[in-house]
Amino acid sequence: MRGLDTPVREMRRKVFEEIARVAYHSTPESLNADIEAIPYRLVNEDTENYRERVYRIRSMVSEQVRLAMGMSLRPEDKPVHLTAGIEESNISDKYYEPPLMQVIPSACSACEENKYEVSNQCKGCFAHPCKEVCPKGAISMVNGKSYIDQSKCIKCGKCKAHCPYDAIAKKERPCQRACGVNAISSDVFGRAHIDTDKCVSCGMCMVSCPFGAISDKSQIFQLIRCLKEGGEVVAEIAPAFVGQFGPYINPRNIKAALQELGFSQVYEVALGADIGAISEAHHYVNEVVTGNLPFLLTSCCPSWSMLTKKYFPDLVDRVSQELTPMVATARTIKQEHPNAKVVFIGPCAAKKLEAMRTTVRSDVDFVITFEELQAMFDAKDIDLSQFEAESSFHDATGAGRGYAAAGGVAAAIEKCINEYYPDVEVHIEHAEGLAECKKVLALAKAGKMNGCLIEGMACPGGCIGGAGTNIEIPKAKKALKDFVSRSSKQLPAKELEEIELK
Repeated sequence: MRGLDTPVREMRRKVFEEIARVAYHSTPESLNADIEAIPYRLVNEDTENYRERVYRIRSMVSEQVRLAMGMSLRPEDKPVHLTAGIEESNISDKYYEPPLMQVIPSACSACEENKYEVSNQCKGCFAHPCKEVCPKGAISMVNGKSYIDQSKCIKCGKCKAHCPYDAIAKKERPCQRACGVNAISSDVFGRAHIDTDKCVSCGMCMVSCPFGAISDKSQIFQLIRCLKEGGEVVAEIAPAFVGQFGPYINPRNIKAALQELGFSQVYEVALGADIGAISEAHHYVNEVVTGNLPFLLTSCCPSWSMLTKKYFPDLVDRVSQELTPMVATARTIKQEHPNAKVVFIGPCAAKKLEAMRTTVRSDVDFVITFEELQAMFDAKDIDLSQFEAESSFHDATGAGRGYAAAGGVAAAIEKCINEYYPDVEVHIEHAEGLAECKKVLALAKAGKMNGCLIEGMACPGGCIGGAGTNIEIPKAKKALKDFVSRSSKQLPAKELEEIELK
């Protein structure tokens, strides 16, 4: 469902927009009442789509409101007011507190985890291959149709594979299927449960749930508070932004619209990507080519790095120690604007927790997604097409901007190696999606990837397919390709490595 404008996604956006409007317009006296009114304004008996389940949807929206305010879900076993604890969020400098991804119990449909079921498409064929291939005798003919005894079924899928009419369906919990690290199981009521010890906060479960039952926390309210206070607030925007706010919205429109929101300056995160590409090119040549390290893992995707630390801890020293593009750009900004607040704007949910790390907190003050930024534009009634800055972005090169798509990180590093070390042969591997990332790391651990530069992206498609994006991956990929090709420079100058950011 990623990139599709479904009612679930529409409601999520409305929640962010309402929270943004409250942040912009509410007074201290009206804040609680304004927050309380949101679920009733968005979901009521007059809202045709929700008449049959108005109370359940409203309950879901209420919890989404709390998460959008940066608060936690309310407990199920005690009465807690919707605005309880709001004083801790009614500030301008709140950091994210894990867990980031949370299941809203009232919204979860308790989907079956894994089940094969015969549909009404069954023709009751004489051959009944489904019955013949079942290794456990779980299939019989009942009233002329195939029937699966769930107590005997071992979920091998042979019946489905051999049905000539595709009459056997495999039922899976969508969030569980989307999770590449098997972090989702069931609670005692059959509802989805996220194991925080396994979760790497990529957000793929959130964008795959058709009920809107999984959501993440936001800093949108606190960021608006900060902007209203009038201090210096600088935006750094990830290269995946192209196309996210409409097919005809260009970088000048984005830059001007951000300034209209109150940002004093706008930088490209691709600047940090350029710095990282150069550094990792040298790292690969100096460590992997010389044999000091068997292989090198890129570091820009926080979920990929977290995956390595949680599931392959003995490979942690193979992860590049170079700063991620978000942090490298933020430190560049802080050098030029030491008193500024820095806001990372991107497609990634996991960046919210990366910014929470003690080593990063002093660099990045806020993290919001493209989805949340769109809500801010909507709350301020900003039509991006009506704003255009005097100049576009010129902080980065095509190589750094290409980081946003799967394979782009390794490609940028490879280009730098070819430029600086023309006699060095580069061996590249890349994986996208956590399941594939785990396979690649397992192969690397087994010694099958020696000599390689290995790029990992938690989201299929790369950053352009992140949980906080607004459009479908093919559209984002094309927009990014055009943006990269139009870059005035395609490769960062070697002198960029001299910037001291450590």
